[in-house]
Amino acid sequence: MSACTVTTDLETTGPSSNPSRPTTVQTQAGVPQQQNPQQGQPQATQPQARRVVSAAQAGGLVKVTGQGAVSDLAIDPGEVRPNMTLVMENYQYPGQQGDPVLLVAVDNVPEDTSTRRQHLWRGMLERVGWTYGDVSAEPYAPGPYGGSLECFLASLSEDGNVICGWADENTAGVALFPNSDLATASSDFAAMRNDIEQ
Repeated sequence: MSACTVTTDLETTGPSSNPSRPTTVQTQAGVPQQQNPQQGQPQATQPQARRVVSAAQAGGLVKVTGQGAVSDLAIDPGEVRPNMTLVMENYQYPGQQGDPVLLVAVDNVPEDTSTRRQHLWRGMLERVGWTYGDVSAEPYAPGPYGGSLECFLASLSEDGNVICGWADENTAGVALFPNSDLATASSDFAAMRNDIEQ
C-alpha cells in the first residue's frame, strides 16, 4: 500500500491543538491523518509496556464465540513480531442482532503507534468498501490510558459505519461499529479499550 500523502497544514492537528477541533487531512487512501500521541500533550497515565488481551467482555460488549467469531484475519494488522500480541475479535451488545463490532488491537508496536493505527484504519475502510474519498477523524476523550482516541464516520449519512482508533506509547487499536453514530461509538470504544488494554 502506498503511504499517505498529507495535503494540509499539520500545525493544527497535533495533540496540543484544540481538542474540540476535528482532525481533517486528505490522504491517498482516504484514511484520516491523526494526532500523534508520542509528542506534545502529557499522557493521563504512562505505565510501562501495557498489553492487549482478548477479554470475554469489553465495555459491556460480549466477545462472540462459536459461530460469528473471527476465524481468520479480518483485516491486515501489519507486521506482527514474536513479542507482540494481536487481538482480533467480534463483540456484540447483549441481545444484539446483526453485525458485531470488529476490534483489532496490537501491543509492542515497533513503529510509531499512530502509523500502525493509520494502517489499521485503512484496513477497516477496505473492509467496509469505502470508495468515497477522504474522511475526517474527530478526537474524543481517550480514557485513563491517555494517548489519543479518534473516530470518524465511514458512511454518507449521520449514522452507519463508525470507525474508532486509539494510539498510545506502545499499543494501537481500532474498531468498526456498524449501524452506530459518533457519540455512541466513541464512548463505547473508550470503555472497550479499558478492558482490552491492560
